[in-house]
Amino acid sequence: MSEPSRQRPTAEEYGDYYAGYVGQVPDGDVLETLERQGEEVVELLAGLAESDGARRYAPGKWSVKEVLGHVIDTERIFAVRALAFARGERQSLPGFEQDDYVQTGEFDARPLAGLIEEFAAVRRANVVFFAGLGEEAWGRRGTANNLPFTVRAVAWILAGHAAHHLQVLRKRYLG
Repeated sequence: MSEPSRQRPTAEEYGDYYAGYVGQVPDGDVLETLERQGEEVVELLAGLAESDGARRYAPGKWSVKEVLGHVIDTERIFAVRALAFARGERQSLPGFEQDDYVQTGEFDARPLAGLIEEFAAVRRANVVFFAGLGEEAWGRRGTANNLPFTVRAVAWILAGHAAHHLQVLRKRYLG
């Protein structure tokens, strides 16, 4: 059997909503993808001026800082899901409303460099967590927001979610 971090999750391992995220992740070791992607996010955003952090591509859209804050929040929430499922949690975990989180996150009041540092730390912690899992833990299942997940699917969703937002940042904010 191949390493669990190299096994793409099947459609039964996550809700339909997440198929687009999983589909954005290249074949291979998801841990390597998560590491490389973490460096890519930092490199892309570290070259921006502080004023660029407030940029919005249209009225009512999130700023660069808010997009990064959303990615950080999502990393944390999905890490909690992965931890709970890996440890055998049987209770369903709640969902979250991303717009409410961004609205109350006050990301625009924070320095861009601080948000970049926070993302790098959270992503690194997630990579270390997933790397420490045994083969059986990757396949453990749980429920969040009334949707099924495996731990493996959570890792791939995190990679796909960040890939999606990297694409949006490049195309709509920094292009």
